[in-house]
Amino acid sequence: MSGVLCALAVTVKAQYLLEDGSEVTDLEMFQECDVCPEMIVLPLGEFTMGGPPGESRENVHWGEGEIRYVTPEDPYIAYHEGPLHRVEINIPVAMGQNEVTYDQWMACVQDGGCGGYIPQDYVLQENAPRAIIRGKHPVITVSYEDALTYTEWLNKKVGADVYRLPTEAEWEYAARAGTQTPFAQGEEVTTDQVNFLGSATEIMLNEKRPDLISRGKPVPVDEMDAANGWGLRHMSGNVVERTLSCWTERHEGWRTSSEHLKHALNPFCERRVAKGGAYPAGMDYSRLGARAGPDPKNRSSVAGFRVLRELSFEEQKE
Repeated sequence: MSGVLCALAVTVKAQYLLEDGSEVTDLEMFQECDVCPEMIVLPLGEFTMGGPPGESRENVHWGEGEIRYVTPEDPYIAYHEGPLHRVEINIPVAMGQNEVTYDQWMACVQDGGCGGYIPQDYVLQENAPRAIIRGKHPVITVSYEDALTYTEWLNKKVGADVYRLPTEAEWEYAARAGTQTPFAQGEEVTTDQVNFLGSATEIMLNEKRPDLISRGKPVPVDEMDAANGWGLRHMSGNVVERTLSCWTERHEGWRTSSEHLKHALNPFCERRVAKGGAYPAGMDYSRLGARAGPDPKNRSSVAGFRVLRELSFEEQKE
């Protein structure tokens, strides 16, 4: 061709393969059985993990045997939320669009899984009748160990060892959805976006906020304008979500999601990280960098979980 070099432009696109041979791609939603959670494929990428010093607006120091109020000379620093560090998500995964619901849990029980455990289906409310938590409400009073039995059941349903709890890094990456602000929605959120306790937030902020309401109970997972930019709902607020990760007093600085997973698979952790805040807590605890470390055996009326699915991929050329 007279010295003319012709080249074919090739677009490389990642396609993720499910067990039935179907393909999904970034931010696509899928459901592998009629009672399985709806999952959203996360794009691969990286993010800065943790909460920067001064982001927390906590106004009290909680020490052993003493409680003192924060002052400009004695600020509150959430040291357990740092240090900030970059993490690459190098395992392709999909995250549950929602917290696992009461009905999804009961489907597991009725199918002979989940140890036959029937969780609490109500929460107590101050000066009000107990609130019934069934149907599409997030399941509560399930421990970390209970959550593992649910993922074991899902794996039997699909015939592969692909479902598990997310690590803390995977959870925070999914929750941030490409943002680095305290919340996926920005610097602050409303109680129309996140189900947290308005009255506790007023105390924390030391100001009246009539725009913030106090529901005092979880809401169904498909209620409220609660989705982040990737379509994941209630990553902040509603119920605290359990992760696979062992609790550490500070972030260890692991740089990849695979390294986080390797350390999370330690079976001897005394505490496991929980994320996301909850309906009876103030706004501050719903920040994406906030973290707690409950007992894995504890069954709490403020805690639930969402699941993660590992994906297989191959490069398709078009």
